[in-house]
Amino acid sequence: MTHALTRKELEDLVGTITEEVMRQVKPTSLLGMRPAAKPAGKDEMCEGCPHNPGPAVVDPRTIRLTADVRALAAVIDHTLLRPEATQNQIERLCDEALGMGFAAVCVNPFWVPVVAAKLRGSRVLVATVAGFPFGCTSTVAKRAEAEAAVLAGAHEVDMVMNIGAMKSGDAARVESDIRGVVEVCHARGAIVKVIIENGYLAGEEKVLASRMVKSAGAEFVKTSTGYGPSGATEADVRLMRATVGPTMGVKAAGGIRTLGDALRMLQAGATRLGASSSLGILAEAAALMN
Repeated sequence: MTHALTRKELEDLVGTITEEVMRQVKPTSLLGMRPAAKPAGKDEMCEGCPHNPGPAVVDPRTIRLTADVRALAAVIDHTLLRPEATQNQIERLCDEALGMGFAAVCVNPFWVPVVAAKLRGSRVLVATVAGFPFGCTSTVAKRAEAEAAVLAGAHEVDMVMNIGAMKSGDAARVESDIRGVVEVCHARGAIVKVIIENGYLAGEEKVLASRMVKSAGAEFVKTSTGYGPSGATEADVRLMRATVGPTMGVKAAGGIRTLGDALRMLQAGATRLGASSSLGILAEAAALMN
C-alpha cells in the first residue's frame, strides 16, 4: 500500500524530475536563463483559438540556428489548428519545420496527407488530432479518425479525453475511450498524446486523468487544446509530471507564445511543447545567444 506524498516529498520529487529532464533534453545554454514573469492577466488561450488573431509573423531566415536553438526547436510541435488555415499556410508550416528542425508539425486531420508528403524522408514527425477540440465524440469515431490519420501518414495523434465523462465521474468510460485510440495507433506504430483539458478539471481530477492516461498506455499526457477556458500553466505541468513520473511524456500547450513561456513549461517538467508562435520563440532564443 502506497502512502500519500507529503508536500515536501512532492516538491523534492518534482525538483529531481525537472532537473533530470532539463539535463537530458534541453538546450544547455538556456538552462541558466531565468524566465521573465508572466504578465498579470495574460490570455492563456493558444493561437488556434478563433478569438486570438494568431502569432506575429517572423521571417525564419533571420533566426540564427545555434546548437542550443536547434535543441529547443527539437522539443516543439510546430502547430496550426485554426479552422481557416489554407494549404499554402500548411505547406509553409512544413517548410519552417524542416528549416528549424521542430519535433513535429501538428495539423488537423484533413491536412495530414499534405504534411506527410512535404515531410517525407525528414526527421520531422507528422502529428494530428482526434476528437478535437471538445473530446465528446464517440470512441468509435475517435478510433476511426485516428486510424485514418495514421494510415494517411501521421506518426503522432493528440486525442482529446472525454471531458464530460470525466466530470460525470465515469472513470471507466474515460479510460476505455483513451485505450481504444491507443490500441489502433499502436497497432500501426503511432504514438498517442492525450489532452485532458485542465481548464475544466479540479486538482484531483487532473491527477486521476493523468493516471488514467498512463494506465491506458499513451505516451504523453497533454495540458490543453487552446479552445478551453485556459491553456498550459506551470502548476498543472508540475502536477502532471509528479503524477505520471519521470519516464512518461508531458506536453504543455495553450498560450505558449514567448521564450519565457517555453522555459517555464520546460522547467516545470514538460518534455514537449505545442505552439504556433514557435518561430517567435526561437527568434527570442537566438537573440539571447548572440
